[in-house]
Amino acid sequence: MPSYTIGQAARLLGVSPDTARRWADAGRVATHRDEGGRRLIDGRALAAFSVEVAQNGTDEDEVSYTSARNAFPGIVTAVTLGDVAAQVEIQAGPHRLVSLLTREAVEELGLEVGMRATARVKATSVHVDRV
Repeated sequence: MPSYTIGQAARLLGVSPDTARRWADAGRVATHRDEGGRRLIDGRALAAFSVEVAQNGTDEDEVSYTSARNAFPGIVTAVTLGDVAAQVEIQAGPHRLVSLLTREAVEELGLEVGMRATARVKATSVHVDRV
């Protein structure tokens, strides 16, 4: 399972690295250290926390978000597999995006809860790129 640095987590959550660090210091999201001493957040823990933050808001007064070129980088928060179809949910800052795609596509991309992904939106379709 992937882990994320405080800076990476901040970008995925749509907040400043200082805010993500304060949340980690306060125990709102668990961290662990790698061999180099960097603090990391487990992907599954970050996925769950991103949903919590989106539902409850952030501590920052002004947070800017962009959908440049209709791309929403975020973290996979849910994957539901059917026999043929699948549903993938991505939390991109305050935005929750849900994409319906084939099970085969999800398996080929290796999409799992906690990993980074980018939802690309064109008209009424959402395409998911693995990062």
